[in-house]
Amino acid sequence: MIFFFSGTGNSRYLAQQLGKSLGDEVREMTFFTRPTGETIQDSRVVWVFPVHSWGIPKFVLDFISTVNVEAGARHFMVCSCGDDIGLTHVQWRSLMESRGWTAVAAYSVIMPNTYVLLPGFDIDSPEVAERKLEAAASRIRDVATRIHLNWEGEEVKPGSMAAIKSKVIYPFFEKFMLSPRPFGYNKSRCYGCGKCAAHCPMGNILLDNLRRPEWGTNCTMCLACYHSCPVHAVNYGSRTKNKGQYLCPLR
Repeated sequence: MIFFFSGTGNSRYLAQQLGKSLGDEVREMTFFTRPTGETIQDSRVVWVFPVHSWGIPKFVLDFISTVNVEAGARHFMVCSCGDDIGLTHVQWRSLMESRGWTAVAAYSVIMPNTYVLLPGFDIDSPEVAERKLEAAASRIRDVATRIHLNWEGEEVKPGSMAAIKSKVIYPFFEKFMLSPRPFGYNKSRCYGCGKCAAHCPMGNILLDNLRRPEWGTNCTMCLACYHSCPVHAVNYGSRTKNKGQYLCPLR
């Protein structure tokens, strides 16, 4: 079984390609319903998700912390990242241990950047994004082979200052940077297509009677609403001014 969470499509693509290579069922975390007492019965579980500020997205943490998986299953982490993951793999292994699960291996796959809310952060140029996607295809095949062979260990890119990124910046991000309140839209641009709501994996956006977006509080800051707007009407206050948009072109 492959469980994935994705906002702009990078991790969705990753999960789908792994599913094809491994022959595993692929399920989206946000659409997985769990009747009381249901247990996932599979000998292998692959967790696929994007890295958010050098850590596991809050929704993914909550999902893994509550879903039931049969004892004896072997667990793998495959995360997508723009450049590096800090100590995300350490956080994941700690989470697996807290559930009493067997964490076999952790992998990272570099994909195009999507985070744009801080100064100096923007999407990659088209040329860089294309190179990353080309390299990712080969990387995913290698990861699938290693998972199939039950290779144990870690093939990740922590990057520089990994401890500071994951132990200082990540907790700050989780505490202070997840508010959806600054989200809004340019009234002169928005024509009510509803794509921002349709792309939100959390179901956090409702459309008013004019089909204009209204954000709720159930946000994990994936920025799918911002990146999916075809007329660049969605904004996060002034932080998205002059920033680019990206949706994974590989579906």
